[in-house]
Amino acid sequence: MDGEDPGPHSGPMESFENLVRTEFAPKTTYLNTASTGLLPARTLVAMRDAAASAAAGQPSDMFADVEASRSAFARIVGVPATRVAAGASVATYSGLVAASLPEGAEVLTAEADFSSLVNPLHMRGDLKVRSVPLERIAESVGPQTVLVAVSAVQSADGRIADLAALRDAARAHGARTLIDASQSNGWLPLAADDFDYVAAIAYKWVLCPRGVAFLVVPEDLGESAGLTPLFAGWASGEHPWDSCYGPVEELANSARRFDESPALFSYTGARHSLALIEELGVEAVHAHDTALADRFRAGLASLGHEPVPAPGSAIVSVPGLGHRQEEVARAGIQVSDRAGNLRAAFHVYNTAADVDRLLDVLAG
Repeated sequence: MDGEDPGPHSGPMESFENLVRTEFAPKTTYLNTASTGLLPARTLVAMRDAAASAAAGQPSDMFADVEASRSAFARIVGVPATRVAAGASVATYSGLVAASLPEGAEVLTAEADFSSLVNPLHMRGDLKVRSVPLERIAESVGPQTVLVAVSAVQSADGRIADLAALRDAARAHGARTLIDASQSNGWLPLAADDFDYVAAIAYKWVLCPRGVAFLVVPEDLGESAGLTPLFAGWASGEHPWDSCYGPVEELANSARRFDESPALFSYTGARHSLALIEELGVEAVHAHDTALADRFRAGLASLGHEPVPAPGSAIVSVPGLGHRQEEVARAGIQVSDRAGNLRAAFHVYNTAADVDRLLDVLAG
């Protein structure tokens, strides 16, 4: 890639770069994956073909695309596909988990975490939602805590939760865990089996169209926690096409009972985006993304700027520079302004040259 020093890299790195070149050709320096990921070329082609087939009265089997997407996500996070529900938003799934909690239950969250995760917990009205700094969330789990809900990576500034410590603290106190992997899925390895629930939208780091989200549930489908498929429709039946009229007689004997009726064209694209992430490999994506983020941090230091401490993150947030987002955009570079911070997110289609271009603009 332009700006990358190939050095002694062998086949795998070359294959990574060639695959990325085949799939992406952005017209800007795009450093805004924390807002929305770019669609791979294969995904765009698949969605166009599906739309054309539907317009011609010959629709493809897009439900097969839902199942392929479910299986790919399951492989990425390391659980059986039978534990993965397919939907459209984290807020829906956070609300589903919230509905399973007993009245007065204590829920622990991180301060200023993303609204889609935490707001449904507040909307119950009868839960004791307690927010603490992200760095203190593991030590704040106590005997009264019923659920800990936290994003693996914070949207606003890229800070990474100490998930191992959180897992151990929750287990020690018998609390359940709900992890939002929306800002980590695809670049930060995650063992979903370490937690009770893992929710994630897919339009950021796994490069899917909007309208795709997943929920990982326990082996018992959350029955021991009282998780009820409150919004189950015909698609949630064990035999969907026999479940179209009247009450569903038999819910799916898998996490599919928690499916929302799927946005089929989005899942047609998602199948191909998730396949690309699998081909690239999350470990390789992690190494690529974090190397670029570290390059940006080093450059910021040389300019006298100090980002929010988030070691090991692919997201870099710089206090006091959010007001320069429009200036940066005029220079052809896409970043975000979040709470006064300039937020840059580095992903597979970015290069060292992209990092240096942003640093040059910030240097004035």
